[in-house]
Amino acid sequence: MSKRRTKGILGVALALAVCGLVFAAEDHGPDVNWIQGPATGELGSIATVAVPEKFVFVGPADTKKLMEAMHNPTSGDEMGFIAPEEGTWFIVFEYDDSGHVADDEKEKLDADAILKTMRESQKEGNKERAKRGWNTLELTGWTAPPHYDAETHNLEWGTRLKSSSGSENVNYNSRLLGRTGVMSATFVGDEKAMTEAMAAYKTILKGHTFVAGQTYAEFRKGDKIAEYGLAALITGGAAAVALKSGLLAKFWKLIVLAVAGGAAGIRRFFGKLRNETTVTQSGPTAT
Repeated sequence: MSKRRTKGILGVALALAVCGLVFAAEDHGPDVNWIQGPATGELGSIATVAVPEKFVFVGPADTKKLMEAMHNPTSGDEMGFIAPEEGTWFIVFEYDDSGHVADDEKEKLDADAILKTMRESQKEGNKERAKRGWNTLELTGWTAPPHYDAETHNLEWGTRLKSSSGSENVNYNSRLLGRTGVMSATFVGDEKAMTEAMAAYKTILKGHTFVAGQTYAEFRKGDKIAEYGLAALITGGAAAVALKSGLLAKFWKLIVLAVAGGAAGIRRFFGKLRNETTVTQSGPTAT
C-alpha cells in the first residue's frame, strides 16, 4: 500500500465509502466550481467520466467540500460528484488504490452472508452517528443483490435503508475494477428517484474510462495486489483487512449513504448550493 493508505488504512477505508451521508438543508453550501455538461470530468489522474447535458460535475477537491458541507467525514479518496441540474439524486466517485482485486469469487457471492456482515459493521457506525447527534440508519435489505459482470469488470449491488427519522433511501453501488485499484460510484437518492434515474446512471457509468495503462486488462505481474476479494469489496474493502486483525470495532463504518428527506432533501440543499456558487458553462468537451 502507499504511505497514505498505510498511515490511514482505517481512517480512510472506514470513512465516506460507507458512512452515513446526510444533508444539512439549513446550511449554506461551500464555494465550488460546477462544470456544466456536456463535458469531460477528470476523476483525479486515474480516470475520466462523460458528463451529460443537463448535468453538473465537480472534481476531487470540490467533492470533498460538498461531503464536508453535508456533515460527513471525508475519506481523502473523493474523485468526483455528478448530479442532474434539478438535483434529485447524485453520484459520488471515489478511488481506492489498494491494489488489483482478483475476481475469482465472482461465482461465490453469498448475498445473505454479505448482508449480515454489512449490518454488523453498521452497528459501529450508528454508535458514532448517535454521538454526533445524527440519525441512525437501518439497512433493511437489497434492492439488487451483488452481481459481477466479467466482461466490464464491474461489481454492482443495491441496498435499501431507513433513517431513525423515518425517511427511506436507496443506494446503488458500482465498483469499477482497474489495474491497481477500484473506482467506486455510488448513486444516492430515494427509491422513486433510483427507479427513474437508473438509465441515466448506467449511461454515466458507460462514460467512465480509466486512463491508458490503468484498465483491469492491463494488469502486469509485479503490480500491487489487494488484500481482499469481491465479497470484502462489498462489505468495505480495506475494512475487511481491519476486521481480520480485530481492529474494526475501534472504528465506525456504515455500508450505506443516506439523505435526510430523500429526494426533497437533496433538491433543497442542491438548489441553495447552485444558487450560491459558480457554474462553469463550458467544461472540457465530452468525447
